[in-house]
Amino acid sequence: MENTALIAMSGGVDSSTAALLMQQAGFTCVGATMKLFRTGELVCERTCGAPDDAADAAAVAQRLGMTHHVFDFSAQFHAQVMAEFADAYEHGRTPNPCISCNRCLKFGCMMEKMHELGASYLVTGHYARVEFSEKYGCHVLRKAMDAAKDQTYFLYTLTPEQLRHIRFPLGALEKSEVRRIAEENGFVTAKKKESQDICFVPDGDYAAFIQRFSGKTFPAGEFTDMQGKVLGAHRGIIHYTIGQRKGLGVAVGHPVYVCGIDTENNRVILGENEDLFTQRVTAKPLNLITQLQTPTRVLAKIRYRHKEQPAMAWVDENGLLQVEFEQPQRAATPGQAVVLYDGEIVLGGGEIL
Repeated sequence: MENTALIAMSGGVDSSTAALLMQQAGFTCVGATMKLFRTGELVCERTCGAPDDAADAAAVAQRLGMTHHVFDFSAQFHAQVMAEFADAYEHGRTPNPCISCNRCLKFGCMMEKMHELGASYLVTGHYARVEFSEKYGCHVLRKAMDAAKDQTYFLYTLTPEQLRHIRFPLGALEKSEVRRIAEENGFVTAKKKESQDICFVPDGDYAAFIQRFSGKTFPAGEFTDMQGKVLGAHRGIIHYTIGQRKGLGVAVGHPVYVCGIDTENNRVILGENEDLFTQRVTAKPLNLITQLQTPTRVLAKIRYRHKEQPAMAWVDENGLLQVEFEQPQRAATPGQAVVLYDGEIVLGGGEIL
């Protein structure tokens, strides 16, 4: 059905407004909310998969005269997002679960439901844009008009084929305008606060979640300096990430930062701020819309709030993505993503090794 769209409704103001805008554009819309947590699973009181969010999404759908579904993806979320998150920390990496959720759930499982229901488009409340690029000969992901809200970093794994079936109605709007539209239409979600935390770790205590989720304990080990000299004892490697300064609990007379995590020897390596800078980042490519067989000038960012920096990027003979920055960058962190841009167009990226 060419004019039918499945709206992924999280129960927030963004997806509610996206549904309205698609209706106003003449589409027949069907709402769907993902159930992400198993009954009794100890994660948090309120999440994007919690009952109150589903109820809010259903209320907006009813107001718009839309059919509304709740799809149980809790098993997939448990295995592909939560378990991968815990495993990454166990192995000294710092993952970005929002990227995994987008890849596996929102644009994986939900897109399968779109096809099952016979809809032509999957719609979300992300701040990004989709357009056809004459330069690349395919549909591409482009930054949102509201630079402060742009979410393309989290969406870099979307392929041209997926983008053909995706719409982001909020890509040309600012957040204040989205809330105004929601309020004018009486949505229960209009003044709902945004969550700034990982949905399954709302208190920000990643280590406690990992211990609870995995049922494992993580032994103390040694803090060492860059030369291997022991500086003290750490509480377990899951408590640390590259670039961390606070909460180390070790005094050496001057500021030190986590510069490495040696999981094999259960050591956390500390160093100076300057030890955190590197000019080359190697990543496992997860999506590239151009082959990058030869070094190509790009803009690249190594975390969500990182300002894109000029770099050369290419895929080496081992199939790994190499990104050489013009200037050294601070705290390139294994498990995070390096995302490449051609101006406002996302070229793809990969997971930092």
